[in-house]
Amino acid sequence: MIELVSTPTKITGVHYVQGVIIFHDVFDNEHNVGGAQIRVEGVYIWPFRQLRMVANSGKEGELSQEDDYLLSNPYHLLGVFSSQVFQESPRDKIWRRKHSPIYQMEKHCNIEIAAQISRVSSNQNDGDHDRYHIEGLMESPAVDDDRDCFSPLLINATSVNIEVYYNKAVNYTLMVTFVSFLQVLLLIRQMEHGNTQSGAAKVSILMIGQQAIMDAYLCLLHLTAGILVESLFNAFATAAFFKFVVFSIFEMRYLLAIWKASRPMNNGEGWETMRRELSVLYSRFYGILLGGILVMYEFHNFLRPILLLLYSFWIPQIITNVVRDSRKPLHPHYILGMTVTRLAIPLYIFGCPHNFMRIEPDRSWCICLFVFIVLQASILLLQHYLGSRWFIPRQILPEKYSYYRRFDQDTNHATDCVICMTSIDFTHRSNDCMVTPCDHFFHSGCLQRWMDIKMECPTCRRPLPPA
Repeated sequence: MIELVSTPTKITGVHYVQGVIIFHDVFDNEHNVGGAQIRVEGVYIWPFRQLRMVANSGKEGELSQEDDYLLSNPYHLLGVFSSQVFQESPRDKIWRRKHSPIYQMEKHCNIEIAAQISRVSSNQNDGDHDRYHIEGLMESPAVDDDRDCFSPLLINATSVNIEVYYNKAVNYTLMVTFVSFLQVLLLIRQMEHGNTQSGAAKVSILMIGQQAIMDAYLCLLHLTAGILVESLFNAFATAAFFKFVVFSIFEMRYLLAIWKASRPMNNGEGWETMRRELSVLYSRFYGILLGGILVMYEFHNFLRPILLLLYSFWIPQIITNVVRDSRKPLHPHYILGMTVTRLAIPLYIFGCPHNFMRIEPDRSWCICLFVFIVLQASILLLQHYLGSRWFIPRQILPEKYSYYRRFDQDTNHATDCVICMTSIDFTHRSNDCMVTPCDHFFHSGCLQRWMDIKMECPTCRRPLPPA
């Protein structure tokens, strides 16, 4: 394998070329970890498509443990040695090393490469890499030093335009940053929509937690990419920072609000109770986060099914709406916006034919992901406008409590609504009066506004069923 990097020089049409030739042993993979490497340098004269390179060998006295390893392996450096090297004694090995042509070449000789480069036309050129065919000769001294050895060189090569490649990566990080900014705005809109205790209790904590874990993974991935590619650190670190803001500030804050709303009896038990609940919440979140990393590492061959599982984050909210018969827990803008922004990154990676990661497009998987998440969002929107149980047959629905149930007119009821402190008229049956399961009476408008804030009886603080 030959890896070359070219940089323009001050001379027009001449590029400085440097790189490495790596020889891999296909017969001895256990001991051949990195392969034998020869560093090369030379010039490329592009008007004539001429490439000339020289591989300079080490000087006397610079033989290291790696050189000794090369001498003990018969398949490196174009098969100069035979397999009998393995059977030599240490004394014979030392003598062989001193009289070896490789040892002489290490001290005195160079390897020269001369080649003609021709560009291969391709219909799949995306602008950041081209395909080439290299044909030439590799010249090296022979064993008897009387003549030179020539080896034909036929290589299919691919050139990478680093500038175009980096521009693609920067554009991707800009897209991720913009998507993260939109998600922050959508989260703020949703938190304003359900800013009461009753509104927060309607939201599924699993749905928000699953999205927070996804954003945490994206933050770690972009930060790791920035560390590995030093020249793109600023771009990827910016994208990682915005993802960190999304999951660590807004989504974790919303998780805490939902957690507190689902446990209204614990709010007045002091700071120690709240601190314990916070520690439980954060330990579960980061425990699931680390466990998910181990699972994805162990089952990395099943990455696409795992991503489909992660993108089922609307399903917990759909189930919660059905079980609790919740009324409009999520804002429609939040549902639509999150669905679109969550699709941006996977569709770019697995659907864009010119993505900077060079992953082959998988259109069938992208269509499957798109249909899957759009179906979830459609069910949520229909629950918002038609009711949370619109798709369940009435025959299997549990009986709902009626706040307009009949009551005994002769019973001595309190005639004042404790919410608005005005009297309630029992003289005629209408929808102006609502009765709780604990037999307390309120005005319909007063109790409905109260239940939008708290699902507790204003008089006795007992939990109330959905209206």
